[in-house]
This record gives sequence, C-alpha cells and structure tokens, in this order.
Amino acid sequence: MTPAEGPDREPEPAEAQAGVPGREGRADPEALLHEAEREARGKLTIFLGAVAGVGKTYAMLEAAHARLAEGVDVVAGYVETHGRAETEALLRGLPLVPRRVVLYRGVRLEEMDLDAILARRPQLVLVDELAHTNAPGSRHARRYQDVLELLDAGIDVYTTLNIQHVESLNDTVERITGVRVRETVPDQILDEADQVEVVDLPPEDLLQRLREGKVYVPEQAERAVRHFFRPGNLNALRELTLRRAADRVDREMREYMRRHLISGPWPARERIVVGVSPSPSSAFLVRTARHLAAALRAEWIVATVEVPGEEDDPEGKKELKRALKLASELGAEVVRLEGEDPAQELLALARFRNATTLVLGRSRRPLLERLLRPSVTDRVLAGGEGLGVYVLRPPTAGPRGARRRRLRGGHLGEQAGGYALALLGVLAVTALVKSAGGWIDPVNTALLYLLPVFLVASRWGLAPAITGALLGVLAFDYYFVNPVGAFTVADSRYLFTLAVFMAVASITSSLASRLRWRAQVAREREERNRTLYSLGREISANFGLEQVAAVIARRVAETFESRVAVLTPGRDGRLALCASFPSGYLPEERERAVASWAFEHRQMAGLGTETLSGAGALYVPLVTRHGAVGLIALAPRPGPETGRASVPPAAMPESRRLLEAFAGLAAVALERERLAEEAQAARALEASARLHSALLDALAHELRTPLSSILSASSELLAEEERYTPEARRQLLGNLVESAERMNRLIENLLNMARLEGGALRLHLDWSDVGELIGSALGHMSESLAGRPVRVRVAEGLPLLRLDFALMQQVLVNVLDNAVKYSPPGSEIDVEASRVDGHVEIRVADRGPGIPPELTERIFERFYRLQEPRHERGIGLGLSVARQLVEAHGGRIRAGNRPGGGGLITITLPVEAPPVTAPPPEPHPGAEPA
Repeated sequence: MTPAEGPDREPEPAEAQAGVPGREGRADPEALLHEAEREARGKLTIFLGAVAGVGKTYAMLEAAHARLAEGVDVVAGYVETHGRAETEALLRGLPLVPRRVVLYRGVRLEEMDLDAILARRPQLVLVDELAHTNAPGSRHARRYQDVLELLDAGIDVYTTLNIQHVESLNDTVERITGVRVRETVPDQILDEADQVEVVDLPPEDLLQRLREGKVYVPEQAERAVRHFFRPGNLNALRELTLRRAADRVDREMREYMRRHLISGPWPARERIVVGVSPSPSSAFLVRTARHLAAALRAEWIVATVEVPGEEDDPEGKKELKRALKLASELGAEVVRLEGEDPAQELLALARFRNATTLVLGRSRRPLLERLLRPSVTDRVLAGGEGLGVYVLRPPTAGPRGARRRRLRGGHLGEQAGGYALALLGVLAVTALVKSAGGWIDPVNTALLYLLPVFLVASRWGLAPAITGALLGVLAFDYYFVNPVGAFTVADSRYLFTLAVFMAVASITSSLASRLRWRAQVAREREERNRTLYSLGREISANFGLEQVAAVIARRVAETFESRVAVLTPGRDGRLALCASFPSGYLPEERERAVASWAFEHRQMAGLGTETLSGAGALYVPLVTRHGAVGLIALAPRPGPETGRASVPPAAMPESRRLLEAFAGLAAVALERERLAEEAQAARALEASARLHSALLDALAHELRTPLSSILSASSELLAEEERYTPEARRQLLGNLVESAERMNRLIENLLNMARLEGGALRLHLDWSDVGELIGSALGHMSESLAGRPVRVRVAEGLPLLRLDFALMQQVLVNVLDNAVKYSPPGSEIDVEASRVDGHVEIRVADRGPGIPPELTERIFERFYRLQEPRHERGIGLGLSVARQLVEAHGGRIRAGNRPGGGGLITITLPVEAPPVTAPPPEPHPGAEPA
C-alpha cells in the first residue's frame, strides 16, 4: 500500500510482504530469471534529454556511426532531423529504411515501416521520438510499442526521449511549465532500458540555439522562448532529468550488489532508515528523521518490526499507527516487517536498500533489564558495521509515561492471571515435594519448579514466567537447600545449580513466549488466508455484477459483523445500490456525500477514520489500477438490548488490513464483471454491425435486381416501338410488373417489420372467406407462379374468419414466394385449406429439397436464409414477418416436410362465431309496399 491510498491506511510496500530478498546470502531467483529473459531480447539505449534541441538525435547518430565503424549492421528506421543541416549530414551516411506513407483525412503522413525493418532484421535500428503517436491504421497506437516489438524480435534499438514524456512526471512537468504533455511513455520503458545516455545542454547555450533557428523556425522559436523555454523551466527540467538518471544509477548499483552478494552499504547516496516501535517516542523519531533527511537531501524509510509481546499492547499499537501515518504524510516510505529480532531485521533492510544511516531511539530501561537483555539499539550498534547510527533520546515524558500507563491499566491488569498462576504453581510444587517425604531428590525438585514456568510462559508471556522462575529459585533455596529455612546456601555447588536453573527457566520461558507469539501470528494468518480464499472461491463461482456484489456484501457482513451495502457507479457516474446484506440496507441519503467523497478520492472515509468521522458508516472504495469500480459501506449492527449501533469491527485498526484485502478482491471481481459486460456489449455491437452490414448488402442486391429489370424493360419499350412484336411487348410489360411486385413485397415486409417492432401496427379485422383470401394471394403471385402447376383444395363449409384481409394476404404471398424460391422451376405447389380441431389450417407445400429438421424454427428468424447456392435472392424477412402477423391474429405458423419430399408451411388460424344476422322486419299491416 502506498501513502496515496489514504491517511488511514498504513503503507506497505513490497518489502513488507515478501521480506528482504537476499538476506540468507543467496541471489534473488526472480532477478536471475528476469536477467535471463532480458538476454534473449534486443538491447534498448535511450538518449534522454530535458527538452527538445539539446542534441539527442545528433548524439544518437554519432553513436550509430561509431557502431557502424565497428561492423554492426545499422539502419535508420525513423530519424527526424527537423531541417538541421548538421543532423542531416550525419544521417546521410547511414542506411535508411523507407518510411510508410499513410493517408489520413486527405493528409499525407509518414510513419516508420515496422514490417520492413522486421523483414530486414538489422542488428541495430535508430528510432527517433519514442513518445510519438502513430497515425490511425497503424499496427500499434504508439511508437514505443513498435520499439517493444523490435526488441522482442532480438533487434537492438537506439531511441530518443524528453523527460516531460515520462508518464509519472507528467503532473510535475505541468506544474513547472504550465503545459500538459499528451504523449507519454510508461516509466517501465525507461526503467528497463539497457542503457540511458543523458544529453545535457546549459540553458544559455540552448536559448542561443533557439535564437539561431537551430531548434525551431524563427516564429516558433520566439513563441517557445516566451512560454516553455524560460530559464527557470529549463533548469527545473534539467534537474528532473539528472535526478531520474541518478535514481537509475542507484538502482543499478543495488542490483549489482545483490547479484554479487555484496552486503554493503556502499555510501554512494544518502539513504536513511528509521526504526520505530509501539511507543510514544516514535513520532519524535519520525519528525527528527524528517529534518535530517531534508538536511542531507536523502531518501528516507520508516520501518517497524512486529515482535512477540506487542500484540498485547493496544495503546502502543495506536501510538505506532500515528507515527506511521505521520511518516507517510511527511513523505517517507513506510515498511512493515515481521521477525523475532528487530535489530537483525532493521540491519537486513538497511543493507538491502543500501542505506547509509540508521536512526533509532533509546528508551530508559532499568539496569537489570539492560544487563539481562541488550536493547535493539545496542544490538544494532554491535552489528551495524559500515552504517552510521543516530541514537536519539526521546523526551522524558515518552517511554516512562507509556510504561506507567501500561502498568496502571494495560499489561499488569491483563497479566495478573499469569503472576497468580506462577505463585500458585510454585506453592503447589513446594507442597507436593514436602508431602513426598524426601523420596524426590533435589535435581528432580528443581525440574518440577520448571513446570509452572512453562505453563505461564505459554499463556501469559515472558514477564510472568521470569517471575515464576525467581519464585521457584527462592522456594527451592528456602525449603530444600541447606540450611533449610534460610535464603543462604551452605554448599557452593547449589549456587551453580540455582544459576543454571535460573538460566534454563529464562531461556525456556523466552522460547515459550516466542512460540506462543508465532502460533498466534500463524493462527491470524491462517484465518485471514482462509477467509480470503473462501471469498475468492465464492466470487469466482458466480457471474453477473449483481450476483458477485451480493456475495461480497454477505461475506463482508459476516466477517466484520456489520451491515454492508455495495455501491457501483451507474451510467451517469452516480453511485447506486448494487447489493446489500441484510437485504434492504442502504446508507442514509445524508451520507451520500461521504460515499461520493470516498469514491472520488479513492480513500477510506467515515466511521473509525479521521476523514468525515462523524458519518454513521465506514466507506471503503474498491480501487483497481484502472480507477475506482465501486464502494463498500459498512455500518454497525444495532445492539440486541439497547438497539443502538456500536462501532463495527472493520473500523478497528487491527481489522483494517483484512478489510483492505477484502476490498482488493472485491475490486478485482467487480472490474472482471464490468469488463465482461463491456466485452459482451462489444460482441453484441459487433454482431449488430455485421447484421446491419449484411442487411444493407442484401437489401441493395434485392433492390438492384428489380430496378435493373424495370430500367431495362422501360428503356427497351421507349427505344423503338416497331421493334417488338405484341408478344415481346407483353413479355417486357410482364417483367416490369413482376419486378415492381417484387419490390413492393420487399418494401411491405420492411414496413410491416418496422411497425411490428415499434408497436405501431393496427389490425383492421373483418369477416373474410378463406377461399377468397387464397385466390387473392395467388393473383398477386401470378407472374412468379407462371409455368408452375398450382393445386388448390379448399374444403367445403369453412367458416368465415375474422382477420385483417390485406395483412393475411401478405402472409400467404410471403409463404408462396418462399415456396417458389426453394423448389425447382416448373415443380408443383399445393395450397390446401381445411378445418382441424376447431381451427382453420392453410397449408402451402412445394416439391423442393425440404427443410432440415433442426432448422424448422430458425427459418422464422429475422434475416435467416437457408444456405443453398442456387438461391441468392431475399434478405430473410418474409417468413419472420409472416410469423409475427399470424401471431398477431392469435394463430401460429410452423414448418415441416411433406410426405414424399418437399417443404410444408402450415398456418393455423382461430375460428370465431360469426355475428348473427337478424331477419328483416315484417311490414306493418295496412302499409303500402315500398
């Protein structure tokens, strides 16, 4: 974790998690593997400058000529001379790869030809302006990606870069110059370069070059001097460049020391390590070290080591947390380590980071305690050869005040049971040995006194165990060493026995205390890992944003005994409830501002933090490297008796690390679901685009064919009337009619589909005769059915149907058109109508190849066409429109195959009772006939 993650988070860089590599005297295997991978790639050399015009390209060309003279195959892939005569003169002596020309919006752009260079495979290629953005249509969006591909191909690259194009310095450069640089390269490119050559030029010389027109044309140069190329800007950018180069050299030196197992430190650069502990004096150490680092202009690291015994000091943990937070705010790097010996851990960290100075505090300890156990500072001084050690004595009120507080409230109260058990254990052993009547010899008696020491050490720690050991020595001397009943020893051999007993008791109690601490740490880690594993497994087994959010809410609520809501940003960017546990929980409206602040600033806020602490819930942002993807709100559960809410466990400092781990897992899971939804939407959009493209192509084809026929027939008829016989004219007119009807059917289908999807289609129902409906549809298809025998069988006595005559006629026309398309020319088509089970069925059958059983439903889908090479016409709307129109009438349409071969489409329509027509009234008697 980094300081940027919020004032309430304790930064934990990689060293805090993985320890300090190389401490055991072995080379780091990951570093060796990384070196082996880099050996197979090309070598990257970057010519780094503060600004344009310092001579980076010139220096690169000079170095290329030197390599060319050595016999290296060098080519210029892309070199920008900016019209400078001396640069062009150097370029003329090098082989060139022709540039690739790209036309973009009518503008001719020249780019590096990556494929030509890969095909040429030189040993070294020159690529100017690493941060350049390639023209649209290029393989890579950025030139540095082209360079990475060249390196992966085993080709060495020389390239140039200005410091303002480094991604991490973008904001700094903007503050210095007032200009936002849009083209940047990742820091990793600069960090992993095999060599960085700094090309520097004093501001006076650079400004003189600008005036002479050697950097920009006169108009641009004058504008640059007024704005970007001011002396203050140039000096600041030069310092950034040199500092970045110095950081790289320092990192290379540390890597060299690790690779060659050199313990160091090598005082090439000042670096300070500050050791802090759960003590009020830690804040004093941090402030003093900050002044020291500022005076030495040194990098500084604040480190703490978790050791046995500190887990039982909540007051000390709060002091440590405040000190680490202060260090983060003052700009230090914060490292958390775990180990039994803080001195060795601090020394190992200092050597690993090549620190020159250690800053430690010396507390006021009793003389006996200093004699029995040397302090961390004493052990660092004894083993810190080559390191400068600053030992600071904190103010008087620090450790003593803390110790008094612990004695009054903390440790003494918590360990009272240990002291009591030590006393009772010594009394019990004394009573047991006394009651044995002398058959237990003195050696075994001394061993028995070790039992309460072990028991107390395993549960209450070192101090009660040492107390038990002292009580045991005194009891053994008083009751069992001559002279009995006095604290004197007549036989000097017993003095050695008592000393060995005390030493063994101290060592074993210390080991038992350490073992207890390690067991406690292992249990906590196991519980944390088990909880995280369970959450990760459950998240991976669920899909969908709401399901994953529900899992996160439930598991976080169960783990931290809180009410939990997972909020995610909507399309408008505002947070909205995605899931909650228990169901129905939602943060109050007045707290939405706190949630929005935490989400926007990517920091914890609310209950238990120092940011908007008056809120009723703790708000944890879910952050990935792409930004915040959501927020978890944790509110305390109301107490069972009072109904009032207490502080949730997640707000406690000891639970914060587990909560942050939960938030990390949740953020990755939500981002996974968001990316999955975006990918699905992109696939749907791509499929829709393909569908629209296919529809437009088919529509253009369908319209072009009848239009061509209409234009051709019309032109022929208008050209020479005497040229055609009446029969030929009739045939041309028939083609005109058929093409027009074909266009009319297509347009009708499109209009009906649009009306159906838009809900604008209205049925004009009326009573119609089935035979008349079939005859009308066949009349509309007369031209298409010419030359085909059509058999029509309409059962007698069919009832009238209540339907929209025009739309149902369109249905039959579409079905008949489908039969014509998918049956051989001249083959028979059957149309039948009959009453079946209270419905009327209209069946259209052909003698074509039939419909595959697995496609009997798909043929009614929009834009679906059977893949048959002989038939290219149609856009696949006819049967789809037919189904929707039939279903709009309350009927259904289905596809199948007729016995003996051929396709069969069956339309089933409901039968309603026709209205009863009343007989005409009889004339009134006496009335005259009309």
